[in-house]
Amino acid sequence: MKIGPKYKIARRLGAAVFDKTQTQKYDLALQKKGQQRRTGRRPKQLSQYGVQLREKQKARYSYLVPEKQFANYVKAAMSTNAGTPADQLYQRLEMRLDNVAHRLGLAPTKTAARQLVSHGHVHVNGRRNNIASHGVSVGDVISIREQSKNTKLFDNLKERLENYNPPAWLSFDENSLTGKVEGRPQLKGADLLFDIQAILEFYSR
Repeated sequence: MKIGPKYKIARRLGAAVFDKTQTQKYDLALQKKGQQRRTGRRPKQLSQYGVQLREKQKARYSYLVPEKQFANYVKAAMSTNAGTPADQLYQRLEMRLDNVAHRLGLAPTKTAARQLVSHGHVHVNGRRNNIASHGVSVGDVISIREQSKNTKLFDNLKERLENYNPPAWLSFDENSLTGKVEGRPQLKGADLLFDIQAILEFYSR
């Protein structure tokens, strides 16, 4: 997925949707930019369509999902009878293999997790899976490819995991370096950078 200048996109969306924009360096750059652009003019008000479009872009960039694939997620979520469309969309995004690898702490950033999966370093139920968009299921076991464990990619993994706890719907065994999908993520109480209801309204037009 080609993204472009991340600082510029995050400023336009008004949300730190990328890992590199969730740093002190970005905050300082944002403050500096704000000081340079102080003109006294009021910011332009977005239309309802503009707001919905912005929320959709926030979600896409947050999970690094291409436009067509994201639209398919929304279509599937809106056509199912299992739970609400909002719950279904959230779960489809969260249960992508690259996102699960990041949530388990196997990679420090979402971009790194995507590369980890794409390069074949991750197994699902003992089988190599290099499809970042693969949707995991409850009961799936996520592990590191045995030949990859001694590479530089995982040199400091145990140290990084010392003070890290995965979300409640995932579990991780630090000794075997394997994770398990214990349940489905719950939208209620989730800390999101985007309005999921606005996204559904965007695709309902």
